[in-house]
Amino acid sequence: MAQTDKELLQELCIQSNVRFDKVEKLLATVKEYQFKDNRRGVYDALKEIIRSDPKKASNEV
Repeated sequence: MAQTDKELLQELCIQSNVRFDKVEKLLATVKEYQFKDNRRGVYDALKEIIRSDPKKASNEV
């Protein structure tokens, strides 16, 4: 992701009170499954990220 895109996404996350690290992980996971013929498990992977411990990361880059 380009630095300007990352900065914009971070600002949007702050405005929306959403953790940047989770959004970044969600995007990476979607990208990982994007070109697979069989996307089995993508929703489980996304759910796992969403449910992950909020104490492990912050909104900082």
